[in-house]
Amino acid sequence: MRITQLLTEETIILDLKAGSKQEVLSELIGQLDRAGKLADPNLFQSDIQAREDQSTTGIGDGIAIPHAKSKAVKSPAIAFGRSLDGLDYESLDGQPAHLFFMIAATEGANDDHLEALSRLATFLMDSKFRDRMLAATTKQEVLQAVTDKESEVDGTGTEAVDAGSTPSASGKKILAVTACPTGIAHTYMAAEKLNERAKERGIQLKVETNGSSGVKNRLTDAEIAEADAIIVAADTKVEMARFAGKPVIQTKVGKAIYETDDLLDRAIGGDAPEYKHDRTKEDANDGDSKGGFYKHLMNGVSNMLPFVVGGGILIAISFFWGINASDPASPDYNEFAAMLNTIGGGNAFFLMVPVLAGFIAMSIAERPGFAPGMIGGLIAITVTGVEEASGGSGFLGGLIAGFLAGYVTLLVKKAFSVLPDALEGLKPVLFFPVFSIAITGIIMMLVNPQLTKVYTAISSFLESLGGTNLVLVGLLLGGMMAIDMGGPVNKAAYTFGIAMLDAQNFNFMATVMAAGMVPPLGMAIATTLFKNKFTKPEREAGKTAYVLGACFITEGVIPFAAADPARVIPACVAGAATTGALVMLFDIGLRAPHGGIFVMGLVDGGITKVLFYALAIIGGAVITAIVAGLLKKKVAAAV
Repeated sequence: MRITQLLTEETIILDLKAGSKQEVLSELIGQLDRAGKLADPNLFQSDIQAREDQSTTGIGDGIAIPHAKSKAVKSPAIAFGRSLDGLDYESLDGQPAHLFFMIAATEGANDDHLEALSRLATFLMDSKFRDRMLAATTKQEVLQAVTDKESEVDGTGTEAVDAGSTPSASGKKILAVTACPTGIAHTYMAAEKLNERAKERGIQLKVETNGSSGVKNRLTDAEIAEADAIIVAADTKVEMARFAGKPVIQTKVGKAIYETDDLLDRAIGGDAPEYKHDRTKEDANDGDSKGGFYKHLMNGVSNMLPFVVGGGILIAISFFWGINASDPASPDYNEFAAMLNTIGGGNAFFLMVPVLAGFIAMSIAERPGFAPGMIGGLIAITVTGVEEASGGSGFLGGLIAGFLAGYVTLLVKKAFSVLPDALEGLKPVLFFPVFSIAITGIIMMLVNPQLTKVYTAISSFLESLGGTNLVLVGLLLGGMMAIDMGGPVNKAAYTFGIAMLDAQNFNFMATVMAAGMVPPLGMAIATTLFKNKFTKPEREAGKTAYVLGACFITEGVIPFAAADPARVIPACVAGAATTGALVMLFDIGLRAPHGGIFVMGLVDGGITKVLFYALAIIGGAVITAIVAGLLKKKVAAAV
């Protein structure tokens, strides 16, 4: 099939109006929809975004190839858009993108369609072809450039180079495997680039591609046995057991496109560790990845983030009418402020933990895992089993519920895999939800009350600390405010502060509020000072965390803690504990139960105490930022 059967004048935009990555995606999807290529543009947008969440399709050199195989596509098609000024697409090389090819493939796309789509990807590796696309002034010139390139390739009989049949200047035999999640674009671009550079350098190379149309140029057992090194450039699962005992370099598929020479140098230079296949574990797909646990966790965090940010900001805005403006019994009551507080705190924050659990489970068990994950997360925050306890096991319980629901659903799916094909349609709508929700719910109903009892035990312990050295109590309360970000331990410390406020002891309230502000403020500062330790989404979340921390919304740090708990939680505890001790040392009292910087004027002792209070908060936040910066590892440049 010719590429121009998929790329037509109706699917070309010569001058994109978009100014951002999301706007580009929306504009190209709209063009495909107007051309009659999509049955459901909203579903296709979700599928495109799901592919972007796995890794950016901005491959560099000014090119982006967003793509997806989707039920929403009526017939395979390619949309082309161009931005002469360029825009930030989070590309692998960090440069603006100018040429955008959106590939829409049907779930049942045949080999001819897939071959045409993959050929387009390889054409884009040719700088002359890219220059011609940039210089085109009409849609017809764009199509002619594609036609001429196809004729050039077909006329010369050019195929993907198999350098295994050519002499090697290095005397080394190198093999490679390329694979991307959809197997349409990056798989073939990486293979083309590896073959091209190997041929230019006289390196004997054979590349196997794991694409949508299957494995091509498969490596044989004899070739693997003779190979001096193997490069596996993959963002999805590939067959790895066959490489046991061989020197193997595992990396991202994007690095095969833009760090080609480095990979070839490592391969011929012997800089490849021996691959040891562990059959008890899932094959590693990417030497730079953080494994399945991290992937599932981040799926939950990324989907929870809008609830944290949106809810937290609305709560903060409600404070402008007064710290008690949402309380009908307060003289400061404002109906609009109450509405904002209800939307943010009563609804967005309420859904935060169930959403976290639901999307963790969905990442593990796909769509059947979502419902049991949501139910498990809801039980985590509502079923306490303890009188006068609220909030359940909170954030930590939600994490447990998410992973529990995901793996329970996998077991349920496996158990029902023996059913006859005639019942296949009933599995996702009857058997999977009934059994996975029931099993997950029963386990959480049994476990969560025990987790909640920790909350009451900690509260009782705190109430017994009245005569203890106050600086030590401040140290303990501060650490507790940071350890689970709004969970039961945090709530125990906060409840203790409220109880002491009722008893006219204002030091404890000042301590828990100051310490609760430190985690989000500290991580926000860390994203500013140590940018190379955080991904771009985390740096963006850091900007919001400044606001949430200032408003005493500790939950603003959850996205950071969920993504890297082993490093973020200790950093937060160190800073918050320091702040708690300093507040007690300075003998600072506060009469307001909430409000962050908006209620600092209520600190007992005048402006001097306010300054000391601010110093304690800033000091703790800086400590959190420094500890986080020291503990966290640098992220890949492509992230």
